[in-house]
Amino acid sequence: MPTQTGSHSREYSLPSVPDSDFGGIISRNRRSFAALAQKTSNALASLSGSTVRSSTSYGSLSRPHKLSATPVTPPFDSDTYEQLTGTSRPSSPALVDNPANSVLKRRLTLQRLPTPPHETRPSPPAPKMHQTSSRLLRMTEDERPFTKDFMDLFSTLMVSLKLDSHRVRFTRYDHTFTSEEAINNLGSLKFSQSNRMPDPKDPSRIVTTTTTTTFSMAKEMARSVCQRFVDARFIESVDGRELLIFPLKGALFQLTPKGINILQRFCQRNGITARHVMDVLESPRNTMQLVNLERDTDTDKLSHDRATIEVIFRRFAGQDGPNIKSSISTSDSDSLSDYTNGLVGVKVARERKLLDGKVYSNTFTGKASVDWLMDCSTTIERRETCLISELFLKYGLITMIQDDKQFPDVGTNAHFQPSKYAIYGITERGQRVCGWIAREKTREVAPTYDSRGMPRDSNNARLTHILQDPALRLLFREFLRYSLCEENLSFYLDVSEFTTNYHKAEKMGTFNKVDSVRETLAAAYGLYNAFLAPGSPCELNIDHALRNSLASRMTKAVGDDESMFKSLQEVVHLFELAQTSVFKLMSSDSVPKFLRDPKYSVVLQEHDVDIIGGSRSYSPTPPAPPAPPAIPERSMSRSARA
Repeated sequence: MPTQTGSHSREYSLPSVPDSDFGGIISRNRRSFAALAQKTSNALASLSGSTVRSSTSYGSLSRPHKLSATPVTPPFDSDTYEQLTGTSRPSSPALVDNPANSVLKRRLTLQRLPTPPHETRPSPPAPKMHQTSSRLLRMTEDERPFTKDFMDLFSTLMVSLKLDSHRVRFTRYDHTFTSEEAINNLGSLKFSQSNRMPDPKDPSRIVTTTTTTTFSMAKEMARSVCQRFVDARFIESVDGRELLIFPLKGALFQLTPKGINILQRFCQRNGITARHVMDVLESPRNTMQLVNLERDTDTDKLSHDRATIEVIFRRFAGQDGPNIKSSISTSDSDSLSDYTNGLVGVKVARERKLLDGKVYSNTFTGKASVDWLMDCSTTIERRETCLISELFLKYGLITMIQDDKQFPDVGTNAHFQPSKYAIYGITERGQRVCGWIAREKTREVAPTYDSRGMPRDSNNARLTHILQDPALRLLFREFLRYSLCEENLSFYLDVSEFTTNYHKAEKMGTFNKVDSVRETLAAAYGLYNAFLAPGSPCELNIDHALRNSLASRMTKAVGDDESMFKSLQEVVHLFELAQTSVFKLMSSDSVPKFLRDPKYSVVLQEHDVDIIGGSRSYSPTPPAPPAPPAIPERSMSRSARA
């Protein structure tokens, strides 16, 4: 059977730097990028500008020879990172000479370098589909890795490890790895995912597209990155000891429930079904239901408006009541075993007698607060947990009952103390927010109906409102995950980001450079392989004719440079059509079900979203027979192949 092969790959390089300059990024060409290393000291580079996405057909992950690494190129721009407290940090200097590029966002394309001549990769027959991109790994203005990319790097490392059984003394630990294995594999990773599909115009002909991402870094850098994984609670030592410095050898590690949850989402998105990975995902330790925090796609800062913080607080305090421990020693213990599923709230003591002689109920420590947020949400550093806890205080959800007199004054406006000796309680307002006590009745306004008996606010308008509100978007994502169709929202948001960046780059004339066109096409292939290609891991249920048009365009070989931009324009147009199709699916099927769910009714009313009544007559889909309580209602938006 005739075949045609195409690929698009990304390569990244992280060199060795002193511990004091953790995360400095330079290319192997020290002469060209010496200034870049100085400007990005004290920073950890994160993954690529676009998430690694590919399909289920087959995948491989290996450690390539170091000679195959392509030097990275500097980004076009820098953007401003604003702290959750509202204070702005000074912008870092631009990393390129052209000041006009400084207004671009980090998410835009970076310069592509051609494949080095010494690679032994076989040349596909001309014309070829081969998009190679080389990007600087993303980081925020406060010099930390982008959360999404940091998680992808972690997951890529985990897939590369054997994760088999090890013995320590007389105890056997399953799905573990040594510190040496992690450091060695991080030194040079190659992650490949391929999609094989029949040519829509000639079913007898097979077209293969491949996504390849390569990472490389020096030993000390790899060690520092591994320590970041420990600090983010992705992995832990099997003996439970806290580590300040990741050991070079002689230590055994395992994934935490949080780390397994992150790995699971990565594998679902990229169609990874390797047996050693599936064994971990099917293990009893896969229990966590993380709170997936909403972030700005350009700056990676958390959404921190009052409504979003209240949504987080409901999970933090416990939607089904407080997580009460019978003794102070239990509630204040350093054991994290109570936070294995993320569905129970922070550990609180039933009664606690403080220095003022009074006895307080349902109290918790500052340390317990940051522990819960670190273990049960998608935070990746302690600083974020402190900022969220500070917002709990600011919005009147918790109150300090006793401070820690020994806690150092760091000279900031923060009032929260992440200390074991700082005691907090949940306010009456906080109890109302999380549903422990009844809310005050709000003025009810009868919905306005049109001649057909439907509320005037259409489901399209409701969905638009949900997508624009971070708190509602967080809840809607949670609902879709339970309904087994979260990929619809993921695709819609990813395409929004892709097309926004495309139109910005087009307006600024960025596509006058062929390298930028190639880079954007590579990102488009990533989206296609993840969501739209036949057999893709998150295949969407879209119109058959549109699916064929996409397949014809994406499997069509890319010709010369002159026609490449026209091809990109066609791809963007088709993506926008697919996005519109997915929007209609969500608005007609998922939104009515979301509005009927009593779990979210209070929040929806607070956000002025008119609630659809209990009658199923408003649903555009025919009534389905009632399902058992433990099984979620299936959404028609889900692909038929699921």
